[in-house]
Amino acid sequence: MLEMLEQTSNPEISKRLLEKTIQHAKKFEEKYGHKPAFMEVCGSHTMALARTGVKKALQAHVKLISGPGCPVCVTDQKSIDAMIELANGENRIICTFGDMIRVPGTKRTLMEAKTEGADIRIIYSPTDAVRIAEENPTKEVIFLGVGFETTIPILGVALKTAYEKQVKNFSMWVTTKLVEPVLRTLLDAGEVKVDGFMLPGHVSIVLGRKGYQYLVDEYKIPGVITAFEPVELLSGIYHLIDLLLEERVDIINNYKRIVTEDGNPVTQKILETYFKPCDEAWRGLGIIPNSGLDIHDNFANLNAKNRFEVQVGEPKKTKCRCGEIICGLVGPEDCKLFGKACTPANPIGPCMVSGEGSCAAHYQYMREE
Repeated sequence: MLEMLEQTSNPEISKRLLEKTIQHAKKFEEKYGHKPAFMEVCGSHTMALARTGVKKALQAHVKLISGPGCPVCVTDQKSIDAMIELANGENRIICTFGDMIRVPGTKRTLMEAKTEGADIRIIYSPTDAVRIAEENPTKEVIFLGVGFETTIPILGVALKTAYEKQVKNFSMWVTTKLVEPVLRTLLDAGEVKVDGFMLPGHVSIVLGRKGYQYLVDEYKIPGVITAFEPVELLSGIYHLIDLLLEERVDIINNYKRIVTEDGNPVTQKILETYFKPCDEAWRGLGIIPNSGLDIHDNFANLNAKNRFEVQVGEPKKTKCRCGEIICGLVGPEDCKLFGKACTPANPIGPCMVSGEGSCAAHYQYMREE
């Protein structure tokens, strides 16, 4: 395994593959009259493409578009406000992943609520929140659950743990997202022109290669599942261009050491047992039917939305263009706030906060000094 990882980041292999990919892209442009355009549907890909220099090395030859793959970024403003509002109640402990704590709400962030006295804790696993609830039986412990198919099974494990241990003071506020509905929404809208998709490596562990067959059967658009090191990223892009040059529509699994044909049945069972489909609001896209998962009715007592009444108003309007950026309609530098009013030290929108955000990646690795 170590030898394999060394090869995937080997600079000599990367250099040769970069040259081949550029030559392939030139053939594509000669044949079709435009640069190949691919959308990555994974926040980890967004950051990896920028961090490794792959995106900058290819920018004259391949158009790489960041899509709705960052869980924090796609969470709509009202949901953010609701989660921050939860911190106002007495005898509550709010548990969350790290990125969420600095996401701006309409009035404040979770970090600001914490400095004002709210008990807000950053944890690394949802089951830690169950433990905190056991240690604090007189307080309500609420975990803020966001994420795609990669994270949702972990949320399910926490629900399972709390249910089996009969932890009465634990609940979860869930705002999760699914990949297929949002890809269908983008493709049906037809506003973003893409020739293919770089499909998410982590989510694909759960879904499997067959989980994207609808792209081939219904939309006639190819995709490649790939990992995150330079050789893997370049290989994925090369395969996509190759499919297009051959005029072949297919889903290629370029991450076979981890991703199978049918996905992971254990995690799929967790999703089926502890969650149910629900309509979800997406930043920049509005409500998409059956695009998320909420806690199953069998575990309704663990659903914080059933326990706590939260009222939020309409979010204030700003010039932040995160909603358009995660839909691939504009790039970070098309936003007037980028690098000026909005920086990692003073983020205006979630795309600058998250470690998987397009604006954060662009600010750190892509902008011209």
